[in-house]
Amino acid sequence: MTLKLLLKELIRKEEFSMSLIINIYYTGENGSAKKFANEMISSGIVDRVRAEKGNLRYNYFFPMDDPETVLLIDRWESQEALDEHHKSPMMKEIAELRDKYHLRMRVEQFVEKEN
Repeated sequence: MTLKLLLKELIRKEEFSMSLIINIYYTGENGSAKKFANEMISSGIVDRVRAEKGNLRYNYFFPMDDPETVLLIDRWESQEALDEHHKSPMMKEIAELRDKYHLRMRVEQFVEKEN
């Protein structure tokens, strides 16, 4: 690759910012997914995640057609920020709550590019 092409590629990459969007579907029984989300909020875990460096969004939603599922939309400014979050002590707390409410998880991950 010539220097000119390399510079063009670098400039093109600089025109875009990227973030990671993680959709986590928590599914349980007898309202346990909503109880989990409520406890995540009331315990302060949600506020602590939102305060982490690189977190851009952390919000729960309730699908109209599935009362036993809660959708978490989680957005991070980089893979590095998400990796740091996954290393944090909060992940143990989240896993313990998930186990407490006997939830199953389905995860989707997307890369968002903005220019």
